[in-house]
Amino acid sequence: MNYWLIKNEPDCYSVDDLKRDKVEMWDGVRNYQVRNMMRDDMKKGDLAIFYHSNAGKETGAVGVMTIAKEAYPDPTQFDPKSEHPDPKSDPANPRWLAVDVKYKKKFKRLVSLQEMKEVKALHGLRILQKGNRLSITPIKKPEFDKIVALSEK
Repeated sequence: MNYWLIKNEPDCYSVDDLKRDKVEMWDGVRNYQVRNMMRDDMKKGDLAIFYHSNAGKETGAVGVMTIAKEAYPDPTQFDPKSEHPDPKSDPANPRWLAVDVKYKKKFKRLVSLQEMKEVKALHGLRILQKGNRLSITPIKKPEFDKIVALSEK
C-alpha cells in the first residue's frame, strides 16, 4: 500500500465536499511528475491525507481519503469549457490522468503546516521543502500515521 498527501484549495473542493459526495474524480492535474506518479504508483486502496492549501489560517491536513479508482484519462482535458482544458492533448493518446478518491474521514482538528514543520518525524515531507508545489506527493506510512495521530490531539 502507498500513502499520499494530496493538496487542494478548499474554495475549489474541500474535505466537506468530499464527505458530501462520497466519491469524486480528482481531475485537473497538469504536471508530468504528478501524472506519472498517478499512472505508475497510485493504486486502488492507497490512503491519502487530504490537505487544504492556500487557505490562510486554515491551511493544513484535514482528513483521509482512499484511492477508489486507478488512473484513467482526465475528461476535462478535452472539454474547452472546463477549468483545465488542454487543446494539445490527443484523445487517442491522452496526456492527462485522473483518479477517483473516496471519503474516509474528516480530522477532529486541522494539522497546520506550521505544526508539521515543528514535528521532527515529519521533516522528510516534500510539502515542507522549499519550492515544492506538487499537488500530490508520496509520504511514508510513519508520516501518515503521525499526521493522523496529531489530528486526534
